[in-house]
Amino acid sequence: MDILLVCLIAAGLSGGFVNGLAGFGTSLFALGWLLQVMPPREAVAIALVCSIATGVPGVWQVRRSIDLWRLGVFLVPALLGIPLGLVALDLINARLLSLFVGTMLLVYGGYFTVRRNLPAITGRWLWLEAGIGFVGGVLGAMAGLSGALPSMWLAMRPWSKGEQRGILQPFNMVILTLATVLLAFDGGFGVLVLYNLALTLPASAIGAALGLWLFSKLSDYGYRRLLIGLMLISGLSLLLRTLIA
Repeated sequence: MDILLVCLIAAGLSGGFVNGLAGFGTSLFALGWLLQVMPPREAVAIALVCSIATGVPGVWQVRRSIDLWRLGVFLVPALLGIPLGLVALDLINARLLSLFVGTMLLVYGGYFTVRRNLPAITGRWLWLEAGIGFVGGVLGAMAGLSGALPSMWLAMRPWSKGEQRGILQPFNMVILTLATVLLAFDGGFGVLVLYNLALTLPASAIGAALGLWLFSKLSDYGYRRLLIGLMLISGLSLLLRTLIA
């Protein structure tokens, strides 16, 4: 089988599975395959569309758990942060930013992975959550890392898996959709990208279906543990990809 096709299928299955399972992480897992066979701009374009496509079933599955007020606390400030992130993109070294966020995810995920008990932060933290959303918007525009801080915070909240995912996945969907629109206006979806995307999407759909099935079997505590474990893996993956690039 052609190496390009193998990498496209592997990217679709792995990225779709993680997104179906956790509600984020498509790019972190898919880009490792895509960057082996195509330039970064084309790889990011495919990863973004796959993130959105595989996110739709996840949002539908947790639709009854979506609290619009709670989601808005994160999302509205994030929308304000996107323009700032686009401006900062030309001022800040994206590689150093990726190293910083990767290290933060690795330390956080590693620390809480080995802890027997997870923290359970209760109460209203309106301004802190708004700040986390704002920074998520900035990071999303700068490096496609919109879900990094929100996922870290949500893993420490003793909410049900539906409530947590009802914030995390719609949040990422909106940010990534805006990023995709901006990339499209910048000519990021040529004929070759669309062709490779058509080969990747079916595998993404299969991976997402498997991930959603497993998500339905998880307990609330198991989902929090999953988020933390994926942060550990995501941090390691981001660091390796940044250092090798």
